[in-house]
Amino acid sequence: MLAAYGGASLRVSVDRPGCGIGWNTLAGIGTVESLHGSYNGATVGSAGTVTPPITGVPLNGSDGVMAIPDTDEGALDGDAEWDRAVGPMQFIPTTWLRYAQDGNADGETDPHQIDDAVLTAATYLCVRGEDLATDDGWNAAIAAYNRSLPYARDVADHAAALTQPSTTGA
Repeated sequence: MLAAYGGASLRVSVDRPGCGIGWNTLAGIGTVESLHGSYNGATVGSAGTVTPPITGVPLNGSDGVMAIPDTDEGALDGDAEWDRAVGPMQFIPTTWLRYAQDGNADGETDPHQIDDAVLTAATYLCVRGEDLATDDGWNAAIAAYNRSLPYARDVADHAAALTQPSTTGA
């Protein structure tokens, strides 16, 4: 996972040099969205594919979630009635289809493959926030990913914790 976060950050620094996204922001999102691909017992295999696939709740307007009727005939999320977020970085199908990146250079884009998912997240955040090295840019990018203020705080807290020196003496 760390290699995927760092690799996506480095790749975007070349492709979009004004973006300024840090690996820790990607890791913060990965923590909040799927516990780094381990949500509900999932694991990241040696080829970077998360199994079993992580699929979110139906986005049907209940329980404080947005209502997003199906946009992909269930192709990515297995639900032909409502969209669901998919993969370790939790993309809704329309976002995945628009921004999908081939992070592992296998010629395919797969929201359940960690390198693809993290590079797609980095690209999407850069497009939506432009300069993530600024407070305004970072906030705009995170708000585009998820409009919840508690979500932004969680991502920021996890991102900051990843860059703090260890106090355990280890």
